[in-house]
Amino acid sequence: MSERLPAHLEVAAIMRRVEAEGGFATVLRKGDPDRGTLTLVLQERGEFRGILERELDSDFTYRWTLKNPGEGTGSAPPPDLIARRERFDADFWLIELDVAEPERFIAETTASG
Repeated sequence: MSERLPAHLEVAAIMRRVEAEGGFATVLRKGDPDRGTLTLVLQERGEFRGILERELDSDFTYRWTLKNPGEGTGSAPPPDLIARRERFDADFWLIELDVAEPERFIAETTASG
C-alpha cells in the first residue's frame, strides 16, 4: 500500500497550486483531515468542466479518476453529487476549483497522482 499525505495537507497543496496559477479554490465540504476522499469540482470562469476524484485502486494505490461531466451543466456539478458521496463516504472532501485550462490541470494532476 502506498503512503499518502493526510487529506488536509493534500487539499492545502492543491489550493495553493491553483491560486499560484491565478485560479480560485474553495472548500465546499470539509472531510476527515487524515483520510477523506478528495473530490475536485473543476470549473473555468464559473462554467462546470468536470470532476476529479482521488480513489483507492484495486492494487491499493491512490489514483486520480476523471468522472464524466455529462450530467452537470452551466455552473453546477451534477445535483446529486454531494448526497451520493455522503451516503457512501461521510469523510469525503468537496473542493471547487476555478482554473484556466482545466484540461491541462486534469492532465498534470492525473499524471502526478
